[in-house]
Amino acid sequence: MSPTLRSAAGSDVGRRRPINQDSAVTSPRLLAVADGMGGHAHGEVASSVAASALLELDARLRGVDLADVDLLAVLHEAIDAAGARLTELAHQEPGLRGAGTTVVAFLVDGSRIGVLHIGDSRAYRLRDGELEQLTRDHTLVQSLVDEGRISEEEAAVHPRRSWLVKTLQDSSTPEPDLFPLDGRTGDRFLICSDGVTAVLGDQDLHEILAGVAEPGEAVARLIELANEGGGPDNITCVVADLVDGIDPPADQPVVVGAAAATPG
Repeated sequence: MSPTLRSAAGSDVGRRRPINQDSAVTSPRLLAVADGMGGHAHGEVASSVAASALLELDARLRGVDLADVDLLAVLHEAIDAAGARLTELAHQEPGLRGAGTTVVAFLVDGSRIGVLHIGDSRAYRLRDGELEQLTRDHTLVQSLVDEGRISEEEAAVHPRRSWLVKTLQDSSTPEPDLFPLDGRTGDRFLICSDGVTAVLGDQDLHEILAGVAEPGEAVARLIELANEGGGPDNITCVVADLVDGIDPPADQPVVVGAAAATPG
């Protein structure tokens, strides 16, 4: 029997932002987080549009045998559709020009996983007690680290550490990272906006993911600690386990954050 996803999602405005511009969605096939760009117009609309496009993909795949589905191709098609929708909205309403969002999305078929990533929201995997960051931030500072021009320590305090070089945005063609993952029973995944990782380091993430049994409790603890650390941004996360021996969950999506209040 193929492993089954057991997941939970949560989103919180944090302590310094007036509104929540993050969105997250989960289903038995899909895990996704989108962080609307706070420095741009209507980031909550952008994250909601991304979530909506992924929910439409999820609805099309409901009841479909995914064995013959190219997971990466359909994820890319969904994010292209979101980009086209953002461009259309910006033409209709000039105030939406510049709206953008990060996206991390998993499409899961048992142990076969497709991953899409653009921006600085992150995905992690806990396997056999080891925490691994699966995505690389699309930021200026990460580029400088990759080129050996600054250290990880310098990057952590760099004044431009949040300067994104890739996003999903109107009037541009999305250029996400796309890659396959081989999942196995016992894997735990975390997908989160930078409202989590700007406050909590890898040691904190490991402690929570390894020490809290239920995905919902882990989500709640991550949000709690990020707020205790100052809550400088919106805080959104999905925690998901690949498990055997459970009944499949109800085949209905869960939507949190901006997309729950303002569908795209």
